Amino acid sequence: MNVRKRHGRYGFDAPWALAGLLFGAIVLLALATASFTLDILPAGLAFLFGALYTLASAASYLYTTRRGKFAVWAEELGRLEGGERLLDLGCGRGAVLLLAAQRLEKGRAAGVDLWRSRDQSGNNAPVTRANAAAEGVSERVDLVTGDLRDLPFGDDAFDVVVSSLAVHNIAAAEGRERAVREAHRVLRPGGLMLIADFQHTPAYESTLRELGVVDVRRRDAGWRFWYGGPWFRTEIVEARKPAS
Repeated sequence: MNVRKRHGRYGFDAPWALAGLLFGAIVLLALATASFTLDILPAGLAFLFGALYTLASAASYLYTTRRGKFAVWAEELGRLEGGERLLDLGCGRGAVLLLAAQRLEKGRAAGVDLWRSRDQSGNNAPVTRANAAAEGVSERVDLVTGDLRDLPFGDDAFDVVVSSLAVHNIAAAEGRERAVREAHRVLRPGGLMLIADFQHTPAYESTLRELGVVDVRRRDAGWRFWYGGPWFRTEIVEARKPAS
């Protein structure tokens, strides 16, 4: 599926990680140059290979954060019918939230976040509101400051709950489990849950199964959602809350 032109500003996921890759590539290129200058061919070739490898990882990371994840989520959200109530956990600048809102002509999308820039560059509520306005969906979007471990919503409040690379930012395993349990609590019976992450997805699946969710599966999101390579691939936990 082609992703429509985006009008908002969505920053970079974990910008320190991308900066680290680029810095590493520069250092390795400098070492390769020095080695070749000193006529140390094996070391120069090794450093050059390392630099090219690191640059390839940086290119993969940059592609995912600027385009790839949008393409994957556009396909995932293609199943929306247009009248759902959707919640985005850790919505950040609105990459997934606003993609969803564009499809909810008769529905509504809510995003909850603690607005920390270490997780995404320039991550704050005014930026997300500006992005919603730029995408023309402000009237369908609600932004809430809140903790994923204690969501400020009632039971069964949403038809769809999504999250993209947010739950892993909770440091403690017990906290991540609470976040998944909260996501399950606010999802209506029969509702859809989609959690994309590159860490802890087996634990998310296990928690949902403990909660009695039978219709749950964990799958690879594909190369468009690699943060540097297949060793940092993203998986999607997809689940349907049992109908009451």
